[in-house]
Amino acid sequence: MAQIGRMASSGTHLRTWVSEETKQRFGALAHEFGLSESALLKRSVNLMLSSTAVALPVAEAPAKVPRDLRLSVRLRPEDHVLLRERATGRGIPAATYVSMLLRAHLRTLTPLPERELLELKRAVGELGMIGRNLNQIARVANQTGNLAGPTPGDLRAVLRALEGLRDHVKGLMLANVKSWESGGAETTR
Repeated sequence: MAQIGRMASSGTHLRTWVSEETKQRFGALAHEFGLSESALLKRSVNLMLSSTAVALPVAEAPAKVPRDLRLSVRLRPEDHVLLRERATGRGIPAATYVSMLLRAHLRTLTPLPERELLELKRAVGELGMIGRNLNQIARVANQTGNLAGPTPGDLRAVLRALEGLRDHVKGLMLANVKSWESGGAETTR
């Protein structure tokens, strides 16, 4: 069994386990040459290395992992049934569901499936339309000096609609987090 260790100065320490007979013969040979066992071992290693054409190992860069790397996993039949049910509840393939779960676990993320992301984008689009309408009203009011548009009651209704949309988005996000924590797909509609 060979072992390599670091010396305090420069260089490395190399040692091996041999039989008692081999150690005695090696010690006698070192004594004949007037060397310590360590010095003879060092000369022997250097002589052997200088007489061979073995190149030093080059440290390899870590291999790139392909983007579409596949991983096979064995599941118990009852776990496979649960996986299919939960993936179906989210409207995504089982492999996509597992991939999202694994990525979320490894990166401490709460995944957002495509369907839920589209709902949020739709809500953001509606907010944009409301904002543009309010800007048009404000521009007309600034240009004409009067507000012949929405009444205070209309503005309160718009405010309620915006608050409802905000609460809906919050609900979507909360349902998403809870569903990934519990494993079920909960929708808020």
